[in-house]
Amino acid sequence: MKNALVVAGLLAAPFATSVQQYHAQPTVDQNDPRLSQLKKFFADRDCPLKDSARDFLVAADQNELDWRLLPSISMIESSGGKDYRNNNVFGWASCKERFPSVRAGIHYVAAQLGKSSRYKDKDTDRKLRIYNPLPEYSQRVKAVMRAIGSCSQPQVLTAD
Repeated sequence: MKNALVVAGLLAAPFATSVQQYHAQPTVDQNDPRLSQLKKFFADRDCPLKDSARDFLVAADQNELDWRLLPSISMIESSGGKDYRNNNVFGWASCKERFPSVRAGIHYVAAQLGKSSRYKDKDTDRKLRIYNPLPEYSQRVKAVMRAIGSCSQPQVLTAD
């Protein structure tokens, strides 16, 4: 019987490690000033995306984006979640892209802007020129970014 317990213990070890890795996803602390700043920005404009503020920050931090970029694009493209379809608050792929949820869309677009070969290693201005080449588009998005607040370093935490 002792041998059976040892074998069972060895088989369970890799599973426990993978569960820990799954739970160690980046998160945003409730006291992160960016969170309250973004919620307030959306709330002051009566935008439905105020409930997605944490998702915007996590997605930006995971993909090394300016934390104000995604919310700003969503303001230009969907008025902060007031007018969109297919859970696509970014107008991604000329609004033809369908996402299973707004959260999924946030994380997908963040990953594209941060890690795809088309956008990776480009500064915000170059990313915006690729996203929408109209000269006024970049200026509009950056004006919203300034309205949201100053750029500060991400405050990523990992869950225990």
